[in-house]
Amino acid sequence: MTESVFADRTVQNLLDTDLYKLSMMQAVLHNYPNVEVEWEFRCRNAEDLRPYLGELRKEIERLCELSLGDEQLQFLERISFMKPDFLRFLGLFRFNLRYLHMGIEDDQLFIRLKGPWLHVILFEVPVLATVSEVRNRARYPDVQVSQAREQLYRKFDWLAANATGEELSELQIADFGTRRRLSYKVQEEVVRVMKADFPARFVGTSNVHLAQKFDLKPLGTMAHEWIMAHQQLGPRLIDSQIAALDCWVREYRGLLGIALTDCITMDAFISDFDLYFAKLFDGLRHDSGDPIVWAEKAIGHYQKLGIDPMTKTLVFSDGLSLPKSLSIFRALRGRINVSFGIGTNLTCDVPGVEPMSIVLKMTDCNGQPVAKISDEAAKTQCRDENFVAYLRHVFKVK
Repeated sequence: MTESVFADRTVQNLLDTDLYKLSMMQAVLHNYPNVEVEWEFRCRNAEDLRPYLGELRKEIERLCELSLGDEQLQFLERISFMKPDFLRFLGLFRFNLRYLHMGIEDDQLFIRLKGPWLHVILFEVPVLATVSEVRNRARYPDVQVSQAREQLYRKFDWLAANATGEELSELQIADFGTRRRLSYKVQEEVVRVMKADFPARFVGTSNVHLAQKFDLKPLGTMAHEWIMAHQQLGPRLIDSQIAALDCWVREYRGLLGIALTDCITMDAFISDFDLYFAKLFDGLRHDSGDPIVWAEKAIGHYQKLGIDPMTKTLVFSDGLSLPKSLSIFRALRGRINVSFGIGTNLTCDVPGVEPMSIVLKMTDCNGQPVAKISDEAAKTQCRDENFVAYLRHVFKVK
């Protein structure tokens, strides 16, 4: 009997999300409980999503049914950085659709979030996963779980044939594929198979629910929204990255020490990432631009500060595949520790299926614009061109 890749619901429970949403949510609870934010959905390839509006409404309304169960709470209690007050708050948390607005505008699907950061923050990953699965269910109704599994084993075969035994023992791969997955059932099967049969080192998943289900380590620290929000929360715009990193350090006291670098370009980040932060953080995450160029800048910066790069870790998470990960690994092996979070190429890679290119990004904080100026021009996002120009001027970004 063949098994469809589509489950009864797109999002399984409150933990069917990425860990960094929970880590940031705790930091928001403790530091910015009254901050108001706005978010906006964007389909980067301008695909027409209007036909799916009715089904999307139905699935997103079902998010309100989700709550934290006793088993899930016990799992979170074993995560060292989760504080009792946050877990009590999470136990009471429910999605509130008064903060989500969806419809058709200018012949495009629009989704906007507006409300308290603390109550809006968890919408991002489930909404994106829902858009992806609803669209895939309509376009590819006959796809089977077996097809996803077979494609994954073909990748394993390629890796085993092209990497040495020593490389396989060192190559660290994680699943980062929740938000643009083909479906929940595909991601579930990917994580199950990766744990059982991956020829290199499968180190965990960003999906908290699947980490619990398969007894894996949930992975993740912070996302762009944390640094973006500080553009309107810090004392001065020029100090916004410093304020974001400093608040994170005070919140987690050495835990969750991988910093994201490309909110205002790597060069702007490095100018703020001084010896204090470089010693406190365990490493950096790459999410845009040339990965080797970025890595060379990171290694050079650590060396300039007198820090041995082999005491630090670079996490790569931008549009990766196993061949690309192996290539980066070989270029940097023995110079700095590396790890790879692969997303869409693991959880939405079936022959004949075209993955989505969708994001849901913060656009305003406390009524003022925020922006991401990526190391890749196509990933820059802001509704206010004047603010982007001002941000570029302040941080001397061309």
